[in-house]
Amino acid sequence: MKKVLVTGASGFIGSTLIDRLLSLGNYEVYAGVRAKSSRKYLQDSRIKFIDVAFSDPTALKQQLDREQFDCVFHLAGLTKAKRPEDFDNVNFNLTKNLADAINPQTTKLIFLSSFAAHGPGEEVNFSKAKVSDENKPNTAYGRSKLKAEEYINTNFKGKYVILRPTGVYGPRETDYFVFFQTIDNHIEPYLGFVPQHLTFIYSKDLVEVCIKAFESDISGKTYFVSDGKMYLDSEYAAISKQVLNKKTLKLKFPLFIVRWISCFLDAFGGLIGKQFTLNKDKYSILAARNWDCDIEDLKRDLQFEPQYDLQRGVEETIAWYKKEKWL
Repeated sequence: MKKVLVTGASGFIGSTLIDRLLSLGNYEVYAGVRAKSSRKYLQDSRIKFIDVAFSDPTALKQQLDREQFDCVFHLAGLTKAKRPEDFDNVNFNLTKNLADAINPQTTKLIFLSSFAAHGPGEEVNFSKAKVSDENKPNTAYGRSKLKAEEYINTNFKGKYVILRPTGVYGPRETDYFVFFQTIDNHIEPYLGFVPQHLTFIYSKDLVEVCIKAFESDISGKTYFVSDGKMYLDSEYAAISKQVLNKKTLKLKFPLFIVRWISCFLDAFGGLIGKQFTLNKDKYSILAARNWDCDIEDLKRDLQFEPQYDLQRGVEETIAWYKKEKWL
């Protein structure tokens, strides 16, 4: 049995990864969760829990030395924050502490970064972003992820792989759910007047990549992760409408209005201590027109063949939302 730790286990990607690891039958799985984190999707009796001491480097090293994991899948991180510096505090500092505490002789590190660490692609020829391109993250979230990547690349002496998934969707996910909910309410929103080039990865495909990255001898490499296809925003909406069987009213919002709303929600959220799905960081992502990426190296090195295109993934996701009475 290979002994593995999944940080961020209470999140939808983390819990999906744990489900898959358990189904394979040859992993001893530890879920890294905080004491107050939800365990709604972590009910399997085979799961062992650990409250990872991210903020205490000495205690963290003692934990990892004691457990001697074969792999740490580091998925924990912030995607929304009340203050920009919170992204650095969590996405960089805690990743740094983890990388420093891992025994490089015994433990492989799989770090789940983000397309945001690269930033959007160019909007002249709309070419696919490549890992070899210059990184130009346009959000505080992306900059914090890139900073963590750079630290691992420079300082971690053991085996590691960095994964940069594009838009991750699937059962249990809450941000893309808002879009499906909007379509379900007969509204088809578009932000800006130039079509967006979008890429996606279904959660089940993403966790397969995580496992392949661990099981492979590959080390020291960074990969974009998507289903290998590009979708215009109108195609995404059309698939969602078809699966939900809804007719919609198309509404196009100028970007300056969306930017104003995001700034207002950021300020208001700061006053009431709430983080909204639409914020200034999210606006920067929505305003960018090119989120296409090249995954040929991922397919070649890890023999990854996506099992879900957007049509199949949306069908399965919406079926789950309906089963769980989210829709």
